[in-house]
Amino acid sequence: MVVLDPASRLDGHFSFRNALRTAAIIVGVGLLNILPNSACAADVLKGAGSSAAAPVYRIWAQEYKKFGGELIEYDPVGSGAGMTSIRKNEVDFGASDVIATKSDLVKDGLVMFPTVISGVVPVVNLPKSRTLLKLDGDLLARIFLGEISQWNDPDIAALNPDANLPSLPIKVVCRSDGSGTTYHLSDYLSKLSPLWKSRFGVANKHEWPSSFIAVKGSSEVSRAVRNTPGAIGYIDYNYVLDDGLVGVQLRNAAGKYVVASTESFSSAVVKSRWYSNGDFAETLTNIPGDLSWPIAMGTYVAIPRVSSDPVRAARILRFFTWAYANGNSLARQAKFVPLPEIVQAKAFREIASVVGKGGELIGFSALKVLVAGVL
Repeated sequence: MVVLDPASRLDGHFSFRNALRTAAIIVGVGLLNILPNSACAADVLKGAGSSAAAPVYRIWAQEYKKFGGELIEYDPVGSGAGMTSIRKNEVDFGASDVIATKSDLVKDGLVMFPTVISGVVPVVNLPKSRTLLKLDGDLLARIFLGEISQWNDPDIAALNPDANLPSLPIKVVCRSDGSGTTYHLSDYLSKLSPLWKSRFGVANKHEWPSSFIAVKGSSEVSRAVRNTPGAIGYIDYNYVLDDGLVGVQLRNAAGKYVVASTESFSSAVVKSRWYSNGDFAETLTNIPGDLSWPIAMGTYVAIPRVSSDPVRAARILRFFTWAYANGNSLARQAKFVPLPEIVQAKAFREIASVVGKGGELIGFSALKVLVAGVL
């Protein structure tokens, strides 16, 4: 979809042709005489999972329908529930902000590939505040551990000498459900705070202090923060913009205080193994770079590697290959960052690996029309 140029971080040029060429080399086959396209069934295709990724899947589905494609329904139940649903074959695809381990993918018979890139943003509700609050990883960890409980705490004031910090208790809003957003926040905090690492570690769900406001889903986090003076929560970037939330400045690995933006997410990706060698299993937290946002994250789709319903599997894969080919401007509209070319090419390899129980080349079928029309 988009090449991330290290010089410009995100140049916006469409490079789907190159991604497909690279994919053809990686896959190493000619894509000829492949399983023919099947007529579209009347039933709806369904996905479930990441609430962070819901806006991009919904806008892709809306435009796909206008394009003449099928109806796709998406339920933002959270990453953990989405993965449970695809393991039980309750949906056509599961969506998660956390990629499963290779051993778990083999055990569960799944393939996973990334779709877009976003970021986790700490957000606050501080009445009468006129400046963006500065926080670092240690302070953020202590707040989410319940160890700092007042906004005018001396350690917060030391980082924000010009801020009008209220004499208010800190009301922490957190996720009660299994969440990829929680996973990436805790991955970041584990890298910056030994105390956090020893108490909570990296997980998509935690046993939060009883005084915290625990809610399910990104929409409820947004609602709780907006309705609670003195609140702090963590949420996906697109909700910050769409719901008018106030993010913080966060200290990154280079020691710079940065704000969340598609540009700062792109900077993190350019400095990561995602860009250098297409390794999309790496988390994008605390990545080097003066402009890098320290809690960037990818989001993923999971489907069975061997499908019991080849026609249905081909239909959902055609949707995602259509989205790769046509969806970069739509991803930007939904406030996400499209994938680097090398990552998209490796995602095509995962798609191409999907087969039916009878050996049908389902993934190749989904890519066939695009390859024939672009290469």
